[in-house]
Amino acid sequence: MTDQIDNAETSAPETPEAEAPELDMEQEPAAAAPASFTAPKAEEAPKSEYQVLARKYRPKTFDELIGHGPMVKTLSNALESGRLAHAFVLTGVRGIGKTTTARIIARALNCIGPDGKGNATIEPCGVCEHCRAIAEDRHVDVLEMDAASRTGVDDIRELIEGVRYRPTSARYKIYIIDEVHMLSKSAFNALLKTLEEPPEHVKFIFATTEIRKIPITVLSRCQRFDLRRVQTDELAAHYKRIATLEHADIEDEALALIARAADGSVRDGMSLLDQAISHGAGKVTTQQVRDMLGLSDRSRIFDLFDRTMKGEINEALELLGAQYALGGDPAVMLQDMLDLTHWLTRVKLSPEAANDPGVSQIERDRGKEIAAKLAMPQLTRAWQMLLKGLEETRIAPSPIQAAEMILIRLAYAAEMPPPGDLIKKLRNDLNKSGNAPQGGGGSNGGGGPGPRMQVVNGGGAAVAHARPDPLGEPEQAPQQVYAKLPETFAEVAELLSKERETTALAIQLKNYMHLVKYEPGRIEFRPARGARADLSSQLIKTLNNLTGHRWLVSVSEREEGAPTLKEQELEELEQRKADASLDPLVKAILDGLPKAKIVAVHLPPGQEETEGEQDDSGSVYDDAFYLEGDDEL
Repeated sequence: MTDQIDNAETSAPETPEAEAPELDMEQEPAAAAPASFTAPKAEEAPKSEYQVLARKYRPKTFDELIGHGPMVKTLSNALESGRLAHAFVLTGVRGIGKTTTARIIARALNCIGPDGKGNATIEPCGVCEHCRAIAEDRHVDVLEMDAASRTGVDDIRELIEGVRYRPTSARYKIYIIDEVHMLSKSAFNALLKTLEEPPEHVKFIFATTEIRKIPITVLSRCQRFDLRRVQTDELAAHYKRIATLEHADIEDEALALIARAADGSVRDGMSLLDQAISHGAGKVTTQQVRDMLGLSDRSRIFDLFDRTMKGEINEALELLGAQYALGGDPAVMLQDMLDLTHWLTRVKLSPEAANDPGVSQIERDRGKEIAAKLAMPQLTRAWQMLLKGLEETRIAPSPIQAAEMILIRLAYAAEMPPPGDLIKKLRNDLNKSGNAPQGGGGSNGGGGPGPRMQVVNGGGAAVAHARPDPLGEPEQAPQQVYAKLPETFAEVAELLSKERETTALAIQLKNYMHLVKYEPGRIEFRPARGARADLSSQLIKTLNNLTGHRWLVSVSEREEGAPTLKEQELEELEQRKADASLDPLVKAILDGLPKAKIVAVHLPPGQEETEGEQDDSGSVYDDAFYLEGDDEL
């Protein structure tokens, strides 16, 4: 196994930063060595050989880690109390320090201190032979394995064979398996028993970006640490310290752009910082970073968004074209507008968000100004349209043309009034033409006052409420509790619904009883599929108690019976929806919103129609209705 594990002694070790002063600046170049001479190790490499920042400033202690305080505290307490797990799994996005943390844990477990008498510690000394060997990736008892290239069960068998042997010189034999989710199912199964009961001298440390791909049987045997994305302001401060050590002059806003582009990944940001320093030859401006990242000027994004939301589409398209000519990516510009929409919405809801320390002065001033002019429906609509348009731009043959069409769509939608205003305008137009339903008055001019219609905007869906005329008849008093036997089967259901203890029985009566015959004190019914076996006996017992009268409830096997009360309610609702759709106002709304549909109809309080009563108002619409609205609204 020693010739396959990644940390074999023949691999070129990484030179730690602390070792740099010991290098011989006058060393002869490797070309002067004999032909049989192998390539020099990292500690023998010339100091002039450049090392990328991500490796040069890789943390070597827990103190140098950023953004992982909870994990460090847990491990520190575990080491002090001796409650150290035998297996760890580190998970998180790329570049946040999973492998680096695994190596630091290995050093902490095997550190013996400068005098060689120390114990496991949360602060490894960095100078003992174990700390130095692990930092240089050449320790024989700390074995790293790349599961992406060694996925089979044979590789795990080889690892298991080495587990039974005690460490050569260190306190613990540590196995670090990177990208452990890449192991095959058979490899995981082969590892289970050893992972559950490993020898006391063995520790496992797993690292993965896909925690969900690891079997739960493995996770249950490990102590799990979720390494979260590092916050943007913390990344910017970290990059500023490194830039100072590199003697690079970088503007604070440029560092903020790099931290934002890193998306929580320390390594990604370090690579961008390395590139920016090279790009600016040691002096880096914000504009240089924008050009390097292909970002648009933030102030121009504010201008582009403001012009679009004002409906000034010609000016908006000119700004978009100018940014595109300077090398801006249309998809990135739409993404910036999407981010701006989200931020403006937060400022609209909580103005304190504009005072965040990470927000630049131009964002603070322009953000407050634009957020004050836009209503919440406009911002939410802009978010939906930009989100959909961003995907269209990414797959379009010509991204710039797709982005232009998105801006045009957004500009014209920004001028569109809210749905509630549209419905009010339709109602006013119908009133002027004499086609709108008038409360109580029919074509023959008869009838008393009827319900009036109030149209409001309900969060993007059109909602109309019918309300009684204040000059009409007063609302009926609430129905009293039954003092006599219910006159109808429906009244029986209502009586049962009034008591909490009989609610379940009322549901059975409404949903599973086909009425064959009813008279006060006697019920004959046919049970539907799903009815309780003791429905009749329970109904007799309950009604006897509620009414103080003796009831007779029988089951009919020959008669089909009427539809259940629930079926009758659904049929009545469909009829109301059909009647409401014929009303002139409702018909006009449905014609104006092709994708809308009536989903519910409710009679206003005190305006319930009696059976067989006809509406002579000239309109069948006498209810409140609810619409599922158009996507564009």
